Formats: sequence, structure tokens, C-alpha cells
Amino acid sequence: MLHRILVIDDDEKLNELLKNYLSDFGYKVLSATHPEKGLQLIASRKPDLVILDVMLPEMSGFEVCKRIRQDSNVPVIMLTARGELMDRVVGLELGADDYLPKPFEPRELVARIQTVLRRIVRNDTTQVQQYGGLKIDFPRRKAFIDDRDVGPFHQ
Repeated sequence: MLHRILVIDDDEKLNELLKNYLSDFGYKVLSATHPEKGLQLIASRKPDLVILDVMLPEMSGFEVCKRIRQDSNVPVIMLTARGELMDRVVGLELGADDYLPKPFEPRELVARIQTVLRRIVRNDTTQVQQYGGLKIDFPRRKAFIDDRDVGPFHQ
């Protein structure tokens, strides 16, 4: 199966490098240099995994991750030049599946991609579980009690 990966990073050279490198491992790579374009590609192209830079123009990668998690269960690996512990914790708490500080070895990124993709279970968009008044929408990572949205959750 050919997995689609979306890279959202404002560094065009890094996007091109990752596109070339990851394609050697059999991945189809899409890229966006602006957060809004990346969010549009997630909605329209439904990538299997997103590689997301933290430091983006107009909107931080943290905010992008929050917006992704509002509607999508797509795995997210965050990249950043800011490798501080708090940044990693915030990224993971917002729903990122992994976090890799820059500079990084491209082969390590491939190993992390493979690990995350191996771990995910593709959920059909109709996969909603109901237990009495509790409804859990797994693809959207949301919970409802008596049809009242009680917020996002992390699996």
C-alpha cells in the first residue's frame, strides 16, 4: 500500500529534500509551506500521516495540530528546531503522535514514520460507539454525552 504523507513546513528546501528522500521508501509526499494550505490538503487529500513543523508563519504548528485534532485522527509527527522538553510535552498533549527535534537524520524520521503507521488502525468515518448516553466518535476523537459535545480525547 502506498502511504500518502503531508509535510507542512515553511522551509521549501526541506520539503523538497523530504519529498525526494521519502519517495525512495515508497511514500507519496505532498507538501505545504503555509498552515492553511496544509489544513486544506488534509481535508481534501486525506493523507495517512502528517509531518508538521512547529514554527510556521501565520499560525504555530501547535495551533495547526489542535485544528487537525478537531476533525481528524491522522497521525502527526512534529518537527522543530525548538527541542525543549516543554515544547515536546505540549505537542504530545495536543495530539501529536511523535516529536523529532531538528536537525534530524532522515533515516530516523523514516523509522518513526514506519512505527507510527504500523501502530495506527484506520477507522471508518462511520465508526462511532454508543454506550447509553455516551457516544464516542473515534475518527474525530470526540466524546458526547446526551448529544452534548464534551470535547476531544486522545487514544
